[in-house]
Amino acid sequence: MRKTLILARRELAAYFVSPMAYVIGALFLCACGFKFAPVPGSADEWFVMVPGRVVALRPLFDMMAMAMVVAAPLLTMRLLSDEFRTGTIETLMTAAVTDTQVILGKFLGVLGFYAALLAGTLPLVVVMAIFARPDWGVAAMGYLGMMLLGSAFLAVGLFASTLTRHQLLAAVTGAAILGTFGLLMPFLVPKAPEPFNEFARQVSVMTYFKDFTRGRLDTRGLAFFLVATVLFLFLSVKTLESRRWR
Repeated sequence: MRKTLILARRELAAYFVSPMAYVIGALFLCACGFKFAPVPGSADEWFVMVPGRVVALRPLFDMMAMAMVVAAPLLTMRLLSDEFRTGTIETLMTAAVTDTQVILGKFLGVLGFYAALLAGTLPLVVVMAIFARPDWGVAAMGYLGMMLLGSAFLAVGLFASTLTRHQLLAAVTGAAILGTFGLLMPFLVPKAPEPFNEFARQVSVMTYFKDFTRGRLDTRGLAFFLVATVLFLFLSVKTLESRRWR
């Protein structure tokens, strides 16, 4: 466990000195901030704070989830791909660490940076508390849902990073997987014929995430995100093991 935490601290420190990480974080926060004020001619229900209406937190969390479809692969694309490209993976593999420790260390590092990004959205909630009366139960469940969704998305991105030495290809692969389950499947739920619409609903990320944005703790959603996280971390370990013997 100590070696895993050492790797996690190294990865976390690397994010806080990476210009790309700051750019991705800034775009993520700007996307969240954009949800606050309605644009003239737009649908008011799409925004968080609309004059004369009850504050709705769901649009903010929906925007966070959609932004993570792009942000997660960009944050994770270098984790293993850069090690393969530069050849430092050989040094890492010959050190006294296991493949599981490497994957968990990388994952915990990027998860820590993601938690910092989520903390950066808290001033938005403070603004809501000043000018309105947000539902704190919905806020708490929404942030819990974002941590669970983010951990699953980051695990997918990490898995994509183990597949190739090219960072851009890793980002595209991760975005394709997340786009399928985070954007395409929710789109197919009301449009696809039986039984495909039910299948799409069962594997759609938003099916389970929306329960959290309504302020409900659903054990099915909790299990879905935890299983997805563990599954893709397991696949990452196995992919790294296979590369060791190539």
